[in-house]
Amino acid sequence: MALEWEQVIVDAADPVALGRWWAEALGWVVVADAADEFEIRAAPDRLPGLLFVPVPEGKTVKNRLHLDFRPTDRSAEVARLLALGARHADVGQGEQPWVVLADPEGNEFCVLGERRG
Repeated sequence: MALEWEQVIVDAADPVALGRWWAEALGWVVVADAADEFEIRAAPDRLPGLLFVPVPEGKTVKNRLHLDFRPTDRSAEVARLLALGARHADVGQGEQPWVVLADPEGNEFCVLGERRG
């Protein structure tokens, strides 16, 4: 038996708006554009994707799962994401060599340090 990682589901108050934000943030393409299922991927035939679905309740606590990203230039990438609408987030991380941000609906993600070598 084999498993293929298809997608990560992201609960959202506005799946289309949040999905479009992530598509721009990641430079990904939209592969499903519906109010109840909005999916983006790095390329149309490349998995995994992010699938945004509507939920009635808002986010209230720290995510139990989050995404980490490793940029080529962390400072530039953090500035770009903040300009797109991300904000700094404090999840109790203290002083760390990464930056914790939240998307427009409050979902935390990390921007790690630059890859070495």
